[in-house]
Amino acid sequence: MKDLYDADGQVHGTAPSSLRSMGAPYGMAYIPPGTFHMGPSDEDVNYNLNQRNRQVSIPGFWMDRTEITNNKYRSFVNWVRDSMAAKELNFVAKGGPGAAGDSNQAIDWTKARQSLKYDSKQIEKLGDKMVLSPDQRLYGRIEIDPDKLVYRSEEFVLSEAARRENKGVARTKFIARERVPVYPDTLVWMRDFSYAYNEPMTKRYYAHPSFGNYPVVGVTWKQAKAFCHWRTVVQDKMLNKRKLAIESNYRLPSEAEWEYAARGSRTNSMYPWGNYYPRNKKGCLLANFKPGRGNYAEDGGFYTVRADAYWPNDYGLYNMSGNVAEWTNSYYNEGSYNFFNEMSPDLRYDAKDSDPPYMKRKTIRGGSWKDIAFYLQTSTRAFEYQDSAKSYIGFRCVIDLAPRSK
Repeated sequence: MKDLYDADGQVHGTAPSSLRSMGAPYGMAYIPPGTFHMGPSDEDVNYNLNQRNRQVSIPGFWMDRTEITNNKYRSFVNWVRDSMAAKELNFVAKGGPGAAGDSNQAIDWTKARQSLKYDSKQIEKLGDKMVLSPDQRLYGRIEIDPDKLVYRSEEFVLSEAARRENKGVARTKFIARERVPVYPDTLVWMRDFSYAYNEPMTKRYYAHPSFGNYPVVGVTWKQAKAFCHWRTVVQDKMLNKRKLAIESNYRLPSEAEWEYAARGSRTNSMYPWGNYYPRNKKGCLLANFKPGRGNYAEDGGFYTVRADAYWPNDYGLYNMSGNVAEWTNSYYNEGSYNFFNEMSPDLRYDAKDSDPPYMKRKTIRGGSWKDIAFYLQTSTRAFEYQDSAKSYIGFRCVIDLAPRSK
């Protein structure tokens, strides 16, 4: 380290690190900073009065071009499975980040990749912590219990540490530790629709390779948040290995960020593609939704379609309207438009399991394959409970990177 006293006696500044920043994140588009009118671009036909048109400003960020697909989410589920299995089979190393978020043990991934085969003998060794109990097995087959695949995360809660009344409080009070089951709820295809035959989707949608590039569904808000945490862990490990600067965390977009990105710089348009209709001048539908009174197949997809189907908006984002609705990070409050800040607005509340249902509401945006065109409008708000999973709700991630990342 150069002796400061050997310099010219002037303050030239000290960089926090000489490490380079990472480049553009894979599969993401840059959303430049800007100002837009958040809220309805047409009359409030439902007269909900839960949003008023306001001008707000949004800083730049990166967003996934498509919804998170079954294949991408399966990488998360498999990582949790392999981490837990490696820990049970003692494929661990000393020091470093731990198995499925456990900071006490690190996985020896070289040994794990060579040794994890999941044959009948190896699965039997995993024991009750990962395997179906004998009374739950079909024909006595020993299989992994998907309900036992649990991701453990640790996070420093900045929003609590920033509160004035918490000044001087011990740092340990702001560390949140969570355990989240990660396997998607495949039964949502049957549970969401009474008196309907959707068993094939329950059996095949997440498991069959034909649906690999379709958006993942059946994930709760907490599972989507856990995926973002895991994605950050994987990226940070790569950055450390390549000696690059550690970047921001992946997260769910705020409600305002989602609407700003969905509009694609068309600030007063009803849809990502413009006004006023969900069809182009040739009569072709521009999104996957429920046209008319229920002609589900008219748009080319009976249920969901590929995550990169249809034309992207002007920011290069696919299916911001239709296909699946998307979780945001924002708490749903009918009057939030009246009091949130005009600079990067957001309203967050991490509800506890003991909180009443109305405090567990999270804003969803974009409409889905089962919705009418009204819900496809970029300004339309809806909500779902954070511990609920649906066959028509997925998500995509955002990340805040330095302006020079390209």
